[in-house]
Amino acid sequence: MATNYSYLSNADPKYIDEMYQQYQADPESVEYGWQKFFEGFDLAKTDFLDADRPEGEAPVADVKEIYVLNLINAYRTRGHLFTKSNPVRDRRTYSPTLALKNFGLSEADLDTKFTAGVDLGIGRTTLREIVSMLETTYCASIGCEFMYIRETEILNWLKYAIENDRNIPVFSLDKKKHILHKLTQAVNFEKFLGMRYVGQKRFSIEGGETLIPALDEVIEKGAELGIEEFIIGMAHRGRLNVLANIMGKPYKEVFAEFEEFMDEDEAEEFLGDVKYHHGYSFDVTTEIGKTVHLSLTPNPSHLEAVGPVAQGKARAKIDVKHGQDHNKLATILIHGDAAVAAQGVVYELVQMSELPPYEAGGTIHIVINNQVGFTTNYIDARTSTYCTDVAKVTNSPVFHVNGDDVEAVVYTCKLAMDFRQKFNRDVFIDLLCYRRHGHNEGDEPRFTQPILYDIIAKHPDPLVIYAEKLKEAGTVDAGLAKQMAKVFKKELQELLTEVKQNGEAVEYSFMQSIWKELREHKEDDWNISPETGVAEEQLRPLAEAMITLPEGKGFYDKTYRIFDQRKKQLAADRLDWSMGELLAYATLLTEGSPVRLTGQDVERGTFAHRHAVLKIAETEEEYTPLNHLREDQAQLQIHNSLLSEYAVLGFEYGYSWSAPYTLTMWEAQFGDFVNGAQIMIDQFIASAEQKWRRLSGLVMLLPHGYEGQGPEHSSARMERFLELCSGNNWQIVQPTTPAQMFHMLRRQMHREFRVPLVVFTPKSLLRLPQATSKLSEMTSGRFQEVIDDATAKPESVKRVLMCSGKIYYELLKRRDEEERADIAIVRVEQLYPLPQIHLDAIQERYTAAEQWFWVQDEPENMGPWPFVLRKYRQFPFEVISRRESSSPATGYKKAHTREQQQILDLAFSETKTSNTKSKELVS
Repeated sequence: MATNYSYLSNADPKYIDEMYQQYQADPESVEYGWQKFFEGFDLAKTDFLDADRPEGEAPVADVKEIYVLNLINAYRTRGHLFTKSNPVRDRRTYSPTLALKNFGLSEADLDTKFTAGVDLGIGRTTLREIVSMLETTYCASIGCEFMYIRETEILNWLKYAIENDRNIPVFSLDKKKHILHKLTQAVNFEKFLGMRYVGQKRFSIEGGETLIPALDEVIEKGAELGIEEFIIGMAHRGRLNVLANIMGKPYKEVFAEFEEFMDEDEAEEFLGDVKYHHGYSFDVTTEIGKTVHLSLTPNPSHLEAVGPVAQGKARAKIDVKHGQDHNKLATILIHGDAAVAAQGVVYELVQMSELPPYEAGGTIHIVINNQVGFTTNYIDARTSTYCTDVAKVTNSPVFHVNGDDVEAVVYTCKLAMDFRQKFNRDVFIDLLCYRRHGHNEGDEPRFTQPILYDIIAKHPDPLVIYAEKLKEAGTVDAGLAKQMAKVFKKELQELLTEVKQNGEAVEYSFMQSIWKELREHKEDDWNISPETGVAEEQLRPLAEAMITLPEGKGFYDKTYRIFDQRKKQLAADRLDWSMGELLAYATLLTEGSPVRLTGQDVERGTFAHRHAVLKIAETEEEYTPLNHLREDQAQLQIHNSLLSEYAVLGFEYGYSWSAPYTLTMWEAQFGDFVNGAQIMIDQFIASAEQKWRRLSGLVMLLPHGYEGQGPEHSSARMERFLELCSGNNWQIVQPTTPAQMFHMLRRQMHREFRVPLVVFTPKSLLRLPQATSKLSEMTSGRFQEVIDDATAKPESVKRVLMCSGKIYYELLKRRDEEERADIAIVRVEQLYPLPQIHLDAIQERYTAAEQWFWVQDEPENMGPWPFVLRKYRQFPFEVISRRESSSPATGYKKAHTREQQQILDLAFSETKTSNTKSKELVS
């Protein structure tokens, strides 16, 4: 007997019979796999065998019945390795194959009837029919990976859905004409752009044009199943085609972008982005007459960065607009094969897909698998067999489909959409195609792929293949495809001529939909913050409610102690940081503004200061005090995230796009870890307004402070945020009191506009007795961008120490100890946008001062100083700081203490030495 790969096919018949007898006596006495096998065997005998077998014919008692079952299982499990799904390459060879000899069978068995056919839904039939069905279903244009899924219901649903139709598309004549029409648009749009804009980058989809009919089917089928809205995220390849032929972006606008017609006044403020990075929103009407809203998310060239943003945007709309009904909105993410395999954010996002804070009802992942990553061959682009193997992490099914077989592609999309709506799980479609040109239209692919591109040069496009297929089948008139193409190209030429003659500028949408009630920010918005105090008769009851625990719940003893301490704070009128922060949330919630906060350890807080979610000691039931303030309040969503910064920050940023009336926040466990999400900061949060006219009110809480905890637990890299400041694109704030935190968070929601807020939050100040606030500081007032020295007498001040953050309290303590009336200490709480009128007031107040110092914990080349030196030029500053360094901080506690002492010594010395190297620096 040939070598077999399964324990079933290697099993001795006598052993199997003994196992079966044991199973009949006690099913639990055999292992789970054997239980399921014998269950199926018994089902076949009782439900089908007697009815299907001719009278007098004996059942097949041979062990080959088991071999046939094993063959069926092998096709389901490994059939995808032997498909005809690659349009331009030969498949790699895998062993063992699905040859009969590998299963203890031979051609002599082909006309023997086997009960195993029951498992395929075709009853007792010949092995020939079984193999034919398996080959058609699992080894033609569509390869299916799903047998690793553990949930029986999902597994059985997929088997039935795949095998019931044998993966054979059956479409009406009208449907085939519609597919032909979409494919005509896709192919001829690219050819038209290629001829009219020779050499211009457009990252065409040529070779993978069946993406357009694929997306069209996802939308059509989704609408049929109840989807009202799709959020789409994709990189640049094929984007122009998707914008024009799926999203409904007028061809004239696409041509105007190539011509670079733009209003000059707008161009001064709106830097824009390349045309294949822009987003678009549009309502489309499907073939069955349903209106569906489509939204394509703008993105940078960081290929997979848009995924979390699109998912966050989708979740926000599900929460805010669709009543948390996941079946009304779906996300489509379009990947490249090299990117989906290599970009770690894809793994992070997949791991988020079924976590409660991030689930969005399942994503349709479509991979444009052109088998070349930039110029890299697929064998150099990954170790895994498939680029989609990340899907197996969460037991998501994968369908590998030949991109030249457009009907198979459309059929697969229909199946994927059915699956998504049924189970609200991710599903992957691996669209195997090719890339007709190089990475861009000016690149020569033969430098790195000479053999492949010789094949591609001779390979017909999918439209030619489909038109020929329809012609041979006699389905449509032979000239229909040519006529469609002629009409479409004529339309494109007329529109291009009109654009060139009129020189129409492109207009980019701004402040639409849910944002329309808000406004753009203006320059004078930054002069003074709005009043954000809450009357005591409202604030005190909220404070009492949020620190009162329900009776009979059985919290941990330490929880009771913490809440008793909070009661004492309120009674003593000395509120710490947690009270200031939580009171801000409480007031916003009762005003109707939802609050969402995610990140690592946010429920209790990394430094155990927040305790917003409490656990019942014996049951681990959760209780969130802020969600029990009063009946008509908005809700607090606060969730500990998975150990991710990149994807989670991107998700929350996307959430803020679609929920401007929700205070959306992300907190880093330590601010230092935000650098793991630097791509999101650079490419989206800091620049989206200037690139794509997209606004956000996202708040980032980044614990920052030098307390001797080493280089990875000190700095949130303030300097990186400050160097990205321009055009009032965001707010950079380092508050020093609970009241400041209170007003700052409320200010974010009480303004008539939204701008991201980056907050460098404290660590040691969370429990510093001096860093407390009175309730009266929250019942009136506003956020103070600059806090002057209330005790200083200007005529006596010879030295002004300006600073930001916790070092203020160390400077204050030292000044009080030395009783230095000649020194004023000024806190800059908002570093950006520049609090210019407040800075002017400071300079005017201390005209007698002879020395101005900027004092900071951070090294000289980090923290606020490089920004202060550049932007605060009105002050004759010198700097007092740690010496410049490539590492944020020392890892030795003693060294840290010594450095901190030197900073304080210099700040209060009688000389003008300005940093810990005893070097004088004059700005």
